[in-house]
Amino acid sequence: MPLYINYPSWIHPEIFPNVPGLSLLRWYGLMYIFAFGTAFFVLKKLLREGALDSINKDGTLHKATEDDIFSFIATGIVFLLIGARIFSTLVYDTSGIYLKKPWLIFWPFQNGHFTGLAGMSYHGGFIGGLFGMIFWCFKHKVPFFKWADAMVTAIPLGYTFGRIGNFMNGELYGRITTASWGMVFPHAEKFSASLSWVQEFMTKIGMEAQTNLVNLPRHPSQLYEALFEGVILFSIIWLLHKKKPFDGFSGALYTGGYGFFRFFIEYFREPDADIGYRIAADSSAPIYMNTSLLNISTGQILCFLMILGGIAVAVTGWILNKKKQAE
Repeated sequence: MPLYINYPSWIHPEIFPNVPGLSLLRWYGLMYIFAFGTAFFVLKKLLREGALDSINKDGTLHKATEDDIFSFIATGIVFLLIGARIFSTLVYDTSGIYLKKPWLIFWPFQNGHFTGLAGMSYHGGFIGGLFGMIFWCFKHKVPFFKWADAMVTAIPLGYTFGRIGNFMNGELYGRITTASWGMVFPHAEKFSASLSWVQEFMTKIGMEAQTNLVNLPRHPSQLYEALFEGVILFSIIWLLHKKKPFDGFSGALYTGGYGFFRFFIEYFREPDADIGYRIAADSSAPIYMNTSLLNISTGQILCFLMILGGIAVAVTGWILNKKKQAE
């Protein structure tokens, strides 16, 4: 009995594949709409709780409105998309084409075909969204940490849809595995069936070679991320959002929590082939399997910085809150 799962053949990146005029509609784009819609409904819930209200300098109450939420999200989206795209093209692209032709960063066509903005970086989106929130809060003269706490409460559920979109695209899959829930992704790297380690791997999972090249099952790391960085992280923040000791606590919890979860999930996720490991115990280590915990990817370095950032925000917020209470 095979101990693996074949990627469902009915899943395509397009919502209506091979349908003239509708083939441009893609699941990944739809997931973005779901993500932003989910963020709005969570923020609306926080609005009703009064979590976004604040005191003006003259002592009057600033009552947040739905228009504020729309404006806040819209500004965040613009900055997020800009940051995600720029970061992806400048950090993860190794061809250098975007440095030579920067106008291609936001050009949605490749070889005459519409591809959208293929290639977005979470960490770039995080930085861009952060600047967007700072800009909006400064412009509207509202406390940044209060609004940031609300936004990070809304982000994880939306992020869940993003990773589901990656799964629907059959991209960002993990390393090869003998786990019974390992999945054969159609566009993953194939290996020669004549290699002894491949034969041993196939024997463990009950796979038979149909051709000279074999597509081995991999961790569905997109779904791992959707669960831990999305659903579980949201649950933790939501359970604590009414008990936060100071403004900025939820932001610190999200930043450090996301970095923590993804750092370890990166051990199951395959790094970009053209980049490989940034730090490696063995420079010849393959990226399609985890041979050492000391092989560190780009994503893990950025996640470690997020963990440090989350700790720094938490400590700073705690100290400032102590000083405020002492006054």
